[in-house]
Amino acid sequence: MTSHGNDAAIIVHGGAWDGGHTDAQIEAGRNGCVTAAEAGWRVLSGNGSAVDAVEVAIQVLEDDPAFDAGRGSFLNADGRIQLDAAIMTGKDLNTGAVAALERIRHPISAARKVLETEWAYLVGDGALHFARAQGLEERDPWWFVVPEELERWTPHAGSVLSYLGSGEFYRRLLHDTGDTVGAVAIDRAGHIVAGTSTGGAPNKPPGRVGDSSLIGCGLYADDLAGGVASSGPGELIIRAVLAKFAADAMEGGASAQEAVDAALAHLDARVGGIAGLIAIDHAGRIGRAHTTRFMTSAAMRDSFSEPRLFA
Repeated sequence: MTSHGNDAAIIVHGGAWDGGHTDAQIEAGRNGCVTAAEAGWRVLSGNGSAVDAVEVAIQVLEDDPAFDAGRGSFLNADGRIQLDAAIMTGKDLNTGAVAALERIRHPISAARKVLETEWAYLVGDGALHFARAQGLEERDPWWFVVPEELERWTPHAGSVLSYLGSGEFYRRLLHDTGDTVGAVAIDRAGHIVAGTSTGGAPNKPPGRVGDSSLIGCGLYADDLAGGVASSGPGELIIRAVLAKFAADAMEGGASAQEAVDAALAHLDARVGGIAGLIAIDHAGRIGRAHTTRFMTSAAMRDSFSEPRLFA
């Protein structure tokens, strides 16, 4: 393979979680992450852009019912699937995000379209109208629902809302869920991009937005520092501005691995939270860490003969 500049790399994750998954679900998540990394790598290895690689990789994860993103997402308290996604380009610190989006097959593509406008964040019906105007593929709401999540759903919002803000809520959340997805890539031009997509928390209040689509919390990218994608209890990650903390560490000279380790220590010390992160620094080094029991991720770069799975 001929290199034209910097080495390219991509890492994807399938969510940070503590348990509650069967062996079959774990294996499906591993396979999905490898497939997504391969899809993104096909873009990068052909001298494509990091933003295209991240979008393609996350599209694969959104179509995979093993993850809480796109098809297979958790239902909210009203029995609806509302999706959040974001993408950030490190070259110019440009951002695009959507939240509480329904019907659109690939929320990450809606976020990419927002990235190409003067706006930064669209939500709810406004995001849906925008995505339709961009000609993005739409699916019937039932297309997103899989049997496992229909069984998980409870129509009693009060029983869920009573846990909000409590340690018990987050314990249950991390044990029973996970699988928010993210990707970070660096292309041969040295540009870094981070992206995320999620269906949020199960039985969440309608309109709830977690960390995934919030710049600095669920993701951050800066060519002078690196790119980061987070996963875990959104309400705690938001309070710690977790992705920006890791990006700032990389800007200060930390490697990607040192940065994600420091960010998780910060999260624990300040808000008592656990989470997972993936990162690529401006030198192209990959980092990944989690304080949850599990976080599946997969990476690919020039020096790898095949995607490297981190289970």
